[in-house]
Amino acid sequence: MKKFYLSLFVFSAALSSTGQQDPQFTMWMFDRLSFNPAAAGMDRMHQVQAFHRDQWDGFERDPKTYLFNYNGYASVAGRTVGIGASFMTEVLGQEQNKFARLSASFHQPIGDNFLSGGVQVGLLSKSLGNSWIAIDPTDPNIPINGISQGGFDMAAGLMFYNPNKYYAGVSATHLPATALNDLGFASARHIYVMGGYNYELPNGLVLRSNALIKTDMKASPAIDVNANVLWNNQLWGGLAFRPGDAIAPMLGFQMDLNTIQKGLMTYEHGFKVGYSYDITLSEIRNYSAGSHELFLTYQFNIGKTPVRRISGDPRQL
Repeated sequence: MKKFYLSLFVFSAALSSTGQQDPQFTMWMFDRLSFNPAAAGMDRMHQVQAFHRDQWDGFERDPKTYLFNYNGYASVAGRTVGIGASFMTEVLGQEQNKFARLSASFHQPIGDNFLSGGVQVGLLSKSLGNSWIAIDPTDPNIPINGISQGGFDMAAGLMFYNPNKYYAGVSATHLPATALNDLGFASARHIYVMGGYNYELPNGLVLRSNALIKTDMKASPAIDVNANVLWNNQLWGGLAFRPGDAIAPMLGFQMDLNTIQKGLMTYEHGFKVGYSYDITLSEIRNYSAGSHELFLTYQFNIGKTPVRRISGDPRQL
């Protein structure tokens, strides 16, 4: 019975262009690049990330999402240029969605703050399998054979931020609204509005708050608010809330590893890991044990060791 309900749900979502189409991540604040290209280079680190989301655990063929990001930066003519790449696979029963995107951003200093603008280009593809469970097997809308199609995709975004203090941004994804006619599907443009602020607390604590609103301008906007407390720049825990969808406790650990110095080169690196568990609030809770999400980030910087000049005059030694 669970298999039937999931197949029916996924197929209905595949045929409809009025619902939210982008994948959902509870710990989106550690990603941002995949839906706002202006975030590329914001952290002034090179980052390699992997996300995995297992949604509505308990269903057979429950939705799963896999995301891989590279997020980095370079200095060009004294200005910071962000670069990024995102690869995503989403499996929803008989439906598979895949994205491959490249991002570029430019960061302009404004006092102690920065304004960044970014563009993202790539490809999207959708596939439907042939193992549907249907009440009426003769329904012409049920695909008999597997089918897939792809097309061009593009996004753009802006971000105003002060590193490690606050940020506010807006972005738009699926700008071409690519039509996959063989599947009777058209990607819907999505608008994201986001922001966050870090509050310094006593005893080495930092309260990090984030908020996200997203909409395809057809379905009701989806709202996500979360907060977590970081202790000693290492251990963190918090809570996320999506009205009508889920409440999600989350925790994580991060650490800066020992700096490696070889000759005139310095290698700084570290990692972050996080886990969240979504407690479902909608009617799906009657069939699901909740959703699991995990991410891992490795970040690094390569720089030159400053050369200390030593005078040859013994009076100045």
